Amino acid sequence: MKKVFPELNFVELPFSHPIYHVYYQFDRGLPKVHEHAGGPPKGFGLIYEGRLVCFYSWNTDISDGCEDPEIHGDPPDIRAQALKMAVNIFIYALLN
Repeated sequence: MKKVFPELNFVELPFSHPIYHVYYQFDRGLPKVHEHAGGPPKGFGLIYEGRLVCFYSWNTDISDGCEDPEIHGDPPDIRAQALKMAVNIFIYALLN
């Protein structure tokens, strides 16, 4: 991303950011899908001219939760949260 936006750094998005509330409500940020580095998941973004132009999820894997259940064996509640967050990301991208 530094080649595209050399002047920008990723910043952690607050739980109040619209990406967490555009359709489904994620008052505590990203849902946890899989154990990676331990600790809570975090959402980071590149902000260009006041707009979120890149979203990066850390310590979670939303896309794994959206795959067929046989691939990763995620329980239904985790898959539902991943799919809902994916919907939020998609809607946010369309509207902003």
